[in-house]
Amino acid sequence: MASDGNTSVLIGTMDDIIQRTRITTLIQGREVVVFYHKGEFYAMDMRCYHAGGPLHLGDIEAMCIICPWHKYKITLTDGEGLYEACNPSDFSTKWCSKGVKQRTHLVHVENGNVYVTLSDLSSPIDSDYYQSEKFKESVKVPQRK
Repeated sequence: MASDGNTSVLIGTMDDIIQRTRITTLIQGREVVVFYHKGEFYAMDMRCYHAGGPLHLGDIEAMCIICPWHKYKITLTDGEGLYEACNPSDFSTKWCSKGVKQRTHLVHVENGNVYVTLSDLSSPIDSDYYQSEKFKESVKVPQRK
């Protein structure tokens, strides 16, 4: 699927994505996953900001996708990385922010179709590395002769 600038790209029908709960696609060379959760659609880069884990295979808990590789939690709404902090004096815990680490993208629905528009890519964030040519070259499997 092609996209230029802020062009919306058709990803699929609402019914199909609702039934599957998630779908992956390639937009301008970026691997993107679209989730359907609790009546809403969310889109983000498919590879986790921490080590490139496959977010499309993760579980969703409390509006966060859980990376299946290292259990990193990322909010579906804005890509914020979360960690559980412990207060050693009373052993209580709370969720804290690492900041926005995962690139999210705009999703909209029109006439029963789901569209994604890539977010502004001018300011790099952690997950961008896993969309880069440098990363893609590093994971290529050598061809057997």
